[in-house]
Amino acid sequence: MLGVLKTKPFFTDKEKEQILAAIEAAEKRTSGEIRVHVESGSGKDPLARAREVFEKLGMTGTKLRNGVLIYLATKDRRFAIIGDQGIDRVVPENFWEETKERMGHFFKEGRFTDGVCHGISSVGELLAVHFPYQSDDLNELSDEISEEA
Repeated sequence: MLGVLKTKPFFTDKEKEQILAAIEAAEKRTSGEIRVHVESGSGKDPLARAREVFEKLGMTGTKLRNGVLIYLATKDRRFAIIGDQGIDRVVPENFWEETKERMGHFFKEGRFTDGVCHGISSVGELLAVHFPYQSDDLNELSDEISEEA
């Protein structure tokens, strides 16, 4: 009989709660949508893989095309942040790289949850400026952290 090898999740339940709380706090101020995706890695360029995951998660389906994905490839030790067309049109030129750099400082210290929460907060602030929360806003995408082995 073959056993099934289960991998340990990258984030603990408590850490996931912190990340979900950060997403919820950010999305209370914006019509934008923020998702986090974690996988061990794909061997691909993290930006290219993030674009694939973005599509797979249906993130191009938001009304204002203002979804943002934080993608982590844990085994590859790489990550990327991408935004949909609506947000890409309005972000400052180096916003994604600067946010990624600040997150990377946390990651280098082994503070992955803090780094992700910092990225979510930064993205949320920018989204709130360009896509403020409206009274009729709907949460168009799941806030759950998606994971692949």
